[in-house]
Amino acid sequence: MKHLSALNKYFWKYRYRLVIGILFVISSNYFAVLAPEITGYLVSRVQQTLSHTATAVKIGYHDVLVQWIIRQVEGLPGKSVSIVAIFCILILIMAVIRGVLMFFMRQTIIVMSRHIEYDQKNEIFCHYQQLDLNFFKTHATGDLMNRITEDVSRVRMYAGPAIMYLINLLALITFCVINMLRKDVHLTLLVLAPLPLLAIAIYLVNTIIHKKSEQVQARLSDLTTTAQESYSGIRVIKSFVQESAMLGFFRNNSESYRRGAVDLAKVEAIYFPSMSLMIGLSTLITILIGGQMALHDPTRVGIIVEFVIYINMLTFPVSSIGWVASMIQRASASQKRINEFLHIKPGIQGTKDAAVVSLKTSISFRNVSFTYPNTGIQALNNFSLDIRNGEKILILGKTGSGKSTIAQLLLRYYEAGSGLITIDNVPISKIKLDDLRRQVSYVPQDVFLFSDTVENNISFGLEMPAEMESIRQVAQLASVDKEIATLSKSYQTVIGERGITLSGGQKQRVSIARALIKDPSLIIFDDCLSAVDAKTEHEISRNLARSLNDRTSVFISHRILTAINFDNILFMANGAIAEHGTHQQLMHLNGLYAELYRLQNTRED
Repeated sequence: MKHLSALNKYFWKYRYRLVIGILFVISSNYFAVLAPEITGYLVSRVQQTLSHTATAVKIGYHDVLVQWIIRQVEGLPGKSVSIVAIFCILILIMAVIRGVLMFFMRQTIIVMSRHIEYDQKNEIFCHYQQLDLNFFKTHATGDLMNRITEDVSRVRMYAGPAIMYLINLLALITFCVINMLRKDVHLTLLVLAPLPLLAIAIYLVNTIIHKKSEQVQARLSDLTTTAQESYSGIRVIKSFVQESAMLGFFRNNSESYRRGAVDLAKVEAIYFPSMSLMIGLSTLITILIGGQMALHDPTRVGIIVEFVIYINMLTFPVSSIGWVASMIQRASASQKRINEFLHIKPGIQGTKDAAVVSLKTSISFRNVSFTYPNTGIQALNNFSLDIRNGEKILILGKTGSGKSTIAQLLLRYYEAGSGLITIDNVPISKIKLDDLRRQVSYVPQDVFLFSDTVENNISFGLEMPAEMESIRQVAQLASVDKEIATLSKSYQTVIGERGITLSGGQKQRVSIARALIKDPSLIIFDDCLSAVDAKTEHEISRNLARSLNDRTSVFISHRILTAINFDNILFMANGAIAEHGTHQQLMHLNGLYAELYRLQNTRED
């Protein structure tokens, strides 16, 4: 239950709905318990009439409203049959009133739970977006999805139905027990004797349910992860003819989930009948003891009838204790899983005294070293670099030489292990994070497009919608405008999940257009032309050379982009700069760069 305390802020936020809902619950149960009292009186009244006794039926009712109703009806002229009919109509009216109150009860508490579900999903999603890249590298997407969907749904069941039925149960039991004690203390104690056994059973079984619920939710996360990876990698699965193997993985996870769910269902299968058994014992005691009392004192028949009705009224609420307790335990297990992520602090955070700087100034790396935390691989080793405003930098090197790491550190996806990165002499850790990234356009190696129109994918990074003419201009610069025009709905074509309807080269060029339309101060191209042919690469490079002008730009590549006149070229090896300089300087040096240049030209020839 301690994990569910995280929901208190939501209950406070919607406290008016909650309080009003509780009042509706109490009111509906108040009108519910009036019916047994009136029924008991009617039985005594009919018994009096049938026995032809002149003795007035003692009111003997402590509820003020019941006393007033009885006096008013008894004061009316007419036969006993007419009075009975009037009382029956009153019972029907009370049932209608209770039904209306129950409607408003659900409209307040259940609707409140939907608001809480909405807020909690937004909170989790917002927190996910604040977490650093290392978090997403170490947590499966399926597990993240399961916590924001299945776990939140189970928590909602606690915030709505569980609380509503719990309050309903407490209110009804309170009203019933008070009325029963007022009528006959001895009989009440006998009737309620099985309830302590019920409380012990609830305590013992709830512990088991909580543990099994955690296991079931964890297995469901594994199942969701397997399914998500299979859907995302369906082309790889089909190309390697691994449908049967993946089905085997899914079946194993599904079987594990099934066993856990069945074990939990078995516990609940024992739980709920046990509740009904305790209620059945109470009913049996009422009839047995009450029947003997009625034989000795016929005037107590009305009270015995009341008790039987009270026990029947308590049957569903008390039997639902198990269901409510199960919901609470499941919600507690789910909220624990949610809290585990919500309590994770982002590794990359802005500071309170964060500065706002312009990237139209100098960028400096000073003796920067970095090792990836999840792999222990050192990507940069004592790396230093100065980038002046308007410069075009080309970073070359083999896979694993640290090229992409430079871009990720500059965007603060990771923090440098040692050394210092500054912009206009301000440490990057002291710069407002959103302001930094807002001034940068980044085209990553693994291009990601959303399941949306081409137009919306290109204008994704803009705060305001872009003019179609601007979208076409950047598409032309990325050499993808003509191909977009051939799509079924041109720029309004929905390109599917991850842009699956486009080729690899088309996705890269749409991603380049998305970076260009942002009009950033700094633009980083991270090996984003690997999927296009040499002719298209040369065309895009020439377009970029004209369009970037004095804008600071960093190109990361395995190939030399000959169409762009770079101010500085770095050749990386083992996380450090092996060579640097202009094209002419590096060719004169006749080292790694010159060797790559000759090899590239030989292949193109």
